[in-house]
Amino acid sequence: MISLTPSFFKTALLTTALMSAGLVYAANPEGIVVYNAQHEGLTKAWVEGFTQETGIPVTLRNGDDTEMGNQIVQEGDKSPADVFLTENSPAMVLVDNAGLLAPVAPTTLEQVGAPYRPAHGRWVGIAARSTVFVYNPSKLTEADLPKSLLDLAGPSWKGRWGASPAGADFQAIVSAVLELKGEAATLEWLKGMKANFTAYRGNSSVLKAVNAGQIDSGVIYHYYAYVDQAKTGENSKNTKLYYFKHKDPGAFVSISGGGVLKSSKHQEDAQAFLKWITGKEGQEVLEKGKSFEYAVGVNAQSNPKLVPLKELDAPVIDASKLNSKKAVELMTQAGLL
Repeated sequence: MISLTPSFFKTALLTTALMSAGLVYAANPEGIVVYNAQHEGLTKAWVEGFTQETGIPVTLRNGDDTEMGNQIVQEGDKSPADVFLTENSPAMVLVDNAGLLAPVAPTTLEQVGAPYRPAHGRWVGIAARSTVFVYNPSKLTEADLPKSLLDLAGPSWKGRWGASPAGADFQAIVSAVLELKGEAATLEWLKGMKANFTAYRGNSSVLKAVNAGQIDSGVIYHYYAYVDQAKTGENSKNTKLYYFKHKDPGAFVSISGGGVLKSSKHQEDAQAFLKWITGKEGQEVLEKGKSFEYAVGVNAQSNPKLVPLKELDAPVIDASKLNSKKAVELMTQAGLL
């Protein structure tokens, strides 16, 4: 015999009320499957809020950008995924170029600022992060700081900076350099980088090394320092962040993307999920939470501790043109991978 607890009746009444309000979309009892390459904590907060409001269950399968993107391409139209979320846009471009994404609902696209979604509308931005130069002020003064990301290939920077080239984060930055400066200039910069930099595994490792004085500086995304400061600050207390601005490649803002798989058998629920996370409630998770990624919704507010997006003076790049495959080829040719 099944015992019907008070919580069961509470949930049933809530679901009935939501259906009456048009907030539950006759969800398949199995819900939707999300292949998630975004940070697990952020996506979990989105999923919990979405399911609470709509009653639609969500199953998460977590991995990194390259892993999940390649898996979807290999699975093709047999993929069990309904939605794909990325940290950076190149993995989404990979899946899109394979013809596997459905158009995002126009009402969802309208919720996101134009700079944070591709014009073709087959995926949409869900969050963003800025490239930054992190440095140890005991090693470098403000007068010592590079004017451009490209300056780091010069001989004066030999042995003075670090990065994590094997990860999708840095490969997205290289993709931006490629789009802005072209193949020849990008390869030249990467060869200079190979001669000058120290390789680390992950942005957090770069931040820790700069903080400990093991290296003067590094190239990371902004939120690693903010997340550490919100905790103990032990891995960032001896560092400062420098924003290149001036539409420099080093001011690149990487877009986290969301897309619905064309093969999804739960199109309505999958589209509803994208609409929720790009809407008011979903973007407020970014404003009020501690992921410290930027909100990209129209009129959405980011965490007040962040330098406002409009002040970053980032280069204008169509995220759908970022070529991670070519970027990886050039990095391999330069001996970075």
